Amino acid sequence: MDKKSSRLRRARKTRGSIRRRGLNRLTVHRTPRHIYAQINSEDGSRTLVSASTLQSTIVAEIKNTGNTDAAAVIGKAIAEKAIAAGIEKVAFDRSGFKYHGRIKALADAARNGGLRF
Repeated sequence: MDKKSSRLRRARKTRGSIRRRGLNRLTVHRTPRHIYAQINSEDGSRTLVSASTLQSTIVAEIKNTGNTDAAAVIGKAIAEKAIAAGIEKVAFDRSGFKYHGRIKALADAARNGGLRF
């Protein structure tokens, strides 16, 4: 089993448990250069809020888009947008990525911004 298929297997398992809970889902995706976060509706049909290192307002705040500092800025931004949209409680979907480094930095910043998960 290669690295990608292992990650996708972990993601399937997590998404199944999130679906049973019936909460909005904070989904995170990372590449070596960027990190993306979005909050999807309970049924997954709509994206309610999103933030990424590709947005011009975020790029102006950070020097490098592929490190933990950038992930923390994305976590803070997604929390602010979610609170403004009336979303306070979400389920964290790390998309099968291991919970350390940039994923952990984003989650901690989102929690400090007021999101509960």
